[in-house]
Amino acid sequence: MPFVRTNGIRLSYQRSGEGEPVVLIMGSSAAAHTWNMHQTPALNRAGFETVTFDNRGMPPSDRPEGDYRLADMVADTRGLIEGLELGRCHLVGVSLGALIAQELALGRPDLVRSAVLIATRARSDALRRAQSAADRELRESGTRLPTGYRAVTTATEMLSPATLNDDRAVSAWLELFELAGGGTAGGQAAAADDLGDRRAALRDVTVPCRAIAFSDDRICPPHLVAEVADAIPECEFLEIPDCGHLGYLERPEVINSAIIGFLDENSDQVAASAGA
Repeated sequence: MPFVRTNGIRLSYQRSGEGEPVVLIMGSSAAAHTWNMHQTPALNRAGFETVTFDNRGMPPSDRPEGDYRLADMVADTRGLIEGLELGRCHLVGVSLGALIAQELALGRPDLVRSAVLIATRARSDALRRAQSAADRELRESGTRLPTGYRAVTTATEMLSPATLNDDRAVSAWLELFELAGGGTAGGQAAAADDLGDRRAALRDVTVPCRAIAFSDDRICPPHLVAEVADAIPECEFLEIPDCGHLGYLERPEVINSAIIGFLDENSDQVAASAGA
C-alpha cells in the first residue's frame, strides 16, 4: 500500500477507478477499507476515481501518541489532497470524517468541488457530551470489557431497530463486532470533542453540500445533522430511514444512490454541459 507524507506523518492510501476524484474520509476507529465493501465499487462503476486513506492513528498510517485535534486531522487530509494533486475533488465523509470534510469545505474551497456529509454535526448536545465523557472515563480507567459484551453494546449503539430485530442480520453483525474486538484508534476519539459549536462558521461554506442523516442514529442523530444543513447555505438535507450510525453499511444501495446522484449533479461534465 502506498503512503503520502503530510503534516509530519505518513498516511496509507489507495486509489481505484477513473474519472473525477472522490476522497472518502472514514470515521473514528474505522479502517479505510470499510469503504471498499460498498461505496468505492459503486463510485468506480459510476465513473469516479476513489481515494481512500487511513486517518492518523489507524494502521498502517502513523499513530502519534496522545489525543488528536480536529485541526490536525483536517491538515492531514488537506496535505493528502495536495500531495496527490487531487483538487478540486469531491469529498465524502462519515461521522468524524464528515467533520473533517466540512472544515475543508469551509477553509479550502479551492480544493473542494462538493461535499457529502454523512452522519455529521456542528456541535455536541448534552447527551452526546455525556457519551463522550463516559467513553473517555472508560478508556482512561484501563478497564477492558469482554468482547461479547462490547459486541452487544456496539450493535445497540450503531445499528437500527430494523437490523437489531432481524435475527439473521444481527447475528452476523454481532459476530463481526466480536471478531473486531472493539478497539479504538489512539487519540481519534478526542478529535470530535474538539469541535465546539461550528454553526456560525459553517454559514461561510460556499461549495455545494449534501448532509445525510440516518433516522435511528444515536451518535449523530438527525436533529444535529439538520443543524449542519441549516447552517451551510443551500445545503441539501436527506434523512434515510431504518439506519443507525452505520447506515452506509446497513442500507448501502440507498446511501450510494444519494451520494452518486449528488456528485453527478456537481461534476465537471454537468458544469461543461450547462456552459455549452
